[in-house]
Amino acid sequence: MLLADLVAVLHAAAVLLMLTGSLLALRWPRVLWLHVPVSLVILALYLTGSDCPLTTWELALREAAGESGYRGGFIGHYLTEPLGFPIESASTQLGIYVVAFTPNVIGYGLLAARARRAPGHRASATSGSTTSAG
Repeated sequence: MLLADLVAVLHAAAVLLMLTGSLLALRWPRVLWLHVPVSLVILALYLTGSDCPLTTWELALREAAGESGYRGGFIGHYLTEPLGFPIESASTQLGIYVVAFTPNVIGYGLLAARARRAPGHRASATSGSTTSAG
């Protein structure tokens, strides 16, 4: 049972990283090396309707410990259903996309703006526009 709980905590950490990783990268840019692949895997699983391997692993461990599993996936079981939002509902699905994309759009937007302002970014654009005295 403890192993199943640890997998659930790992799963929650992966979801939290997917939600906040681009914002954390504003302070710690190396987080992107973990955030990008984790986010892409979660997005691919969600868009294709595939079972998450962490959910499958957690449920197998719970079953092996004699506990009953759950339906509706990790987010449905631990987040939306307890809050009264059925995971199958179109409004819940839309809410999940908004909650997932908003911090990432903000984070990557700020990272892109920072990269555009970085020294050396405009050097190639301005190097040809020097004026000569004379």
